[in-house]
Amino acid sequence: MLTIQLESELLALPMPDKLHLLQVLVADLTHTWPGIEKSPDIAGGAACIIRTRIPVWSLAGYRRLGWSEERILSNFPTLRPADLRNAWAYVAAHPSEIEQAIRENEEA
Repeated sequence: MLTIQLESELLALPMPDKLHLLQVLVADLTHTWPGIEKSPDIAGGAACIIRTRIPVWSLAGYRRLGWSEERILSNFPTLRPADLRNAWAYVAAHPSEIEQAIRENEEA
């Protein structure tokens, strides 16, 4: 059960943050992520930005290296800011999957 403190903190969030949180929770509960797709024939089945072959783990890696969103977007001109928001939500919900993919691809 939610604690009273957590519930009051959630209720105090601004509406855009509540909507974002709701999207993340629905995606997590339904296992579908807006703007993210997995296909066995694309990037070895890794979670990718929809309509691209850009794996979410690679974007997380660039972010870890200190790249700003502006730098990522300028280096991947097919991406939109919404794509990064979707990627970061996916990363937050699946940290072990992303960590494993980064490790595997660093070894390759």
